Amino acid sequence: MTGFTTLDLLILVAYLIGITAWGAWLGRGQTTGADYFLGGRSLPWGAVMLSVVATETSTLTFLSIPGVAYAGSLVFLQLTIGYLAGRIAIASVFLPAYYKGELSTAYALLEARFGEGARRVTSAIFMVTRLLADSVRLFATAIPLALITDWPYALSIAVIGALTLAYTYCGGIRAVVWVDSVQMALYLLGAGIAMVTIQLSVPGGWSHVLSSAGEAGKLQLLDFSWNLSAPYTFLAGLAGGAVFTMASHGTDQLIVQRLLACRTVRDSQKALVGSGVAVMFQFLLFLLVGIGLWAFYEGQAFERTDEIFARFIVEELPAGVTGLLIACVFAAAMSSLSSSMNSLASATAYDYWVPIAGITGNDVRVLRAGKLFTLAWAGLLVGGAIAFIPLSRQTSAVEVALGVAAVVYGGLLGAFALGALTKRPGQRAAIFGIALGILTVLSLRNEIAWLWYVPLGATVTLVAGGLAGLAASRNR
Repeated sequence: MTGFTTLDLLILVAYLIGITAWGAWLGRGQTTGADYFLGGRSLPWGAVMLSVVATETSTLTFLSIPGVAYAGSLVFLQLTIGYLAGRIAIASVFLPAYYKGELSTAYALLEARFGEGARRVTSAIFMVTRLLADSVRLFATAIPLALITDWPYALSIAVIGALTLAYTYCGGIRAVVWVDSVQMALYLLGAGIAMVTIQLSVPGGWSHVLSSAGEAGKLQLLDFSWNLSAPYTFLAGLAGGAVFTMASHGTDQLIVQRLLACRTVRDSQKALVGSGVAVMFQFLLFLLVGIGLWAFYEGQAFERTDEIFARFIVEELPAGVTGLLIACVFAAAMSSLSSSMNSLASATAYDYWVPIAGITGNDVRVLRAGKLFTLAWAGLLVGGAIAFIPLSRQTSAVEVALGVAAVVYGGLLGAFALGALTKRPGQRAAIFGIALGILTVLSLRNEIAWLWYVPLGATVTLVAGGLAGLAASRNR
């Protein structure tokens, strides 16, 4: 057991200072809101693809996914089948619609179909959801920092938030995307190092790990049961995962903003579908790390499954390597947090401030306002993460974050489906459908697994909005 040494601390500090300074430097030359929030619509698709993967997985992949496999098996990987299918659907249907006009946010598409009220309602739903889900992600990142420094979680959260804010505030989306790309490569390297360390630390290496895990049933990959309360079945992964991804990557400004920053719709499609393949590989890698940790610790019980990989990094790895892997944890966290700050600020600026102020979307004033909104959302995310601390002992952070998003994603996806598939419903009918879809999921959330939240919410929204529109037209 090595603990966290001076060498580890030097490596971590050098990384944090270097990545923050580089991210801030990338923001030079920005003069308008389009530069700050959309990178001048000129970012290469490869960088955007890596940024999408880094944004959606973040610390929850690095820390929580190994914990999921440690406590269960490989069935979580079934989600990635649906994730890829959902991306293909978005690339075919949603992205061409986004590129028909110079849209600045995902919700501008709803304004064109229903009106300004629908845009503001859906944008507000995104803001609340992103605040709650990414506050949980920020908390997960504070776990290793608290273990290293013995700081309280609240202080650890504040430090991470401040460092991420520094380059996000200065660099905008260009800094977010390019830093994400580097950070993703770093934390994949960290997972590879963990795999090698387990090979050297467990008697018999990975051959023994996989043999003992197979005997314990931990290598199960597919579950064809029809239990709707079980979250990781093949049906839930394929259908629920696909619909969840259609909502998260087709209607969530966090991801759509990156796709709108590509040069062409073709580049955007390549970035999105490519990210689905990358996510499959990434999830498998981190699930296998969890299986290896189960063999290393011989199935020992832990208070939080999210702590297992973090504790292994701090306590079991040699000096220098520990610092590198902790830097990987921060890389994963900062990529997601910076994306949230920038996307929340962009939605606030374009969906609310620009129309209220009556200015053009690319005005220099949007740049100034966007930076102020970035500051405000950073403070709210830090506050939300601190508020999650008392709840963290009751559940896994990854499942909380995904569950929070899934509650409202159905309503958002249903609204986009109403706009694409129907012509009759007006704005009031659409908003009514969204509200009923979300309320239905909330009322049934304890009866079904979270992967079914989105299909249920989307169906209710589509049917209720369509019927409300039909009733309204008959009463005219």
